[in-house]
Amino acid sequence: MVSLSTVLLVAAKTLTLACGVVLTTLTHRAYRRTRSTAMRVLSVGIGLVTAGAVLAGSLNQLVGVPLVVSTTVESVFTAAGFLVMTYSLYSDRLAGT
Repeated sequence: MVSLSTVLLVAAKTLTLACGVVLTTLTHRAYRRTRSTAMRVLSVGIGLVTAGAVLAGSLNQLVGVPLVVSTTVESVFTAAGFLVMTYSLYSDRLAGT
């Protein structure tokens, strides 16, 4: 029998994937429309956060990697994604536009 915490984890990761794909797609479309460097970088950051969440869930549930290891992988991707998103706020200013 599957535990309630496993069901909640899978549901949360699925929702994260769905929202992350939508947000990444919307920001990438905004980049293509405006050619704004900030939007391109933002879409990469959101993609990293999304990929980390999905990768961590997959490693734990499908490959059997211990939860602490998969959570560490997720945390690294999340930190990198947030660093990239923070950079996106300054990218136009740093480029001189």
